[in-house]
Amino acid sequence: MSTDNGVLARCQENLGYRFEDVSLLRASLRHSSSANSRRESNERLEFLGDAVLELVICHELYECFPNAMEGDLTKIKSAVVSRRVCARVARKLHLPDALTLGQGMESGANLPMSLAAAALEAVIAAIYLDGGFDAAREFILRHMREEIARANRSDHQYNFKSQLQQYAQRNLHATPVYELLDEKGPDHAKCFEIAVSVGPRQFPSAWGPSKKEAEQKAAWRALRELGVVREAFSDTDAELEQAG
Repeated sequence: MSTDNGVLARCQENLGYRFEDVSLLRASLRHSSSANSRRESNERLEFLGDAVLELVICHELYECFPNAMEGDLTKIKSAVVSRRVCARVARKLHLPDALTLGQGMESGANLPMSLAAAALEAVIAAIYLDGGFDAAREFILRHMREEIARANRSDHQYNFKSQLQQYAQRNLHATPVYELLDEKGPDHAKCFEIAVSVGPRQFPSAWGPSKKEAEQKAAWRALRELGVVREAFSDTDAELEQAG
């Protein structure tokens, strides 16, 4: 089944972008199951769109989070450009309903996540080829800024070390320093006590079953002392308080 002009018109309305060359949009919606050859499918556009998407998201993260380290930026980027997120955005834009599929393939809500995500990437490439990089960037950010914010909240919800580092560098012009104060227990069940200092100020220490966990708890305590966070580190504040 080919993509008719009515479908293409509705698709452009959903995308919020009007194509000069509508054949690019049609090509981006052509799954290999409906094409005479894979070269005529949207797979090449998917390849290009994936690269454009990553560049735009990486640039946006670089600009929006000037104090974030490479590892934190990578985690957020990986979440934003994941198949799950791309498929979610594709469905919001009703792309699964616009795809040209071969006989026997289910479209719409039943379309596999990977195919929905691929459709979004192919459409991004089509916009890039039709209107240039700025048009593709505007489209991507208009529909994915919410996903960037969601990924950032998710990454930082329990990554208190990252939050403390960003806060300290931005507001206190210092970098947190973690110090191992004590360790107890047998080798197979050790507990570690760690305190964090920012500049001349040392914050209450915390115990954890690993150095990494103790550092996260110490960072949480520092953030709480600084008034940056209020949420509990774990299920109950009492559990955390007893750990120290």
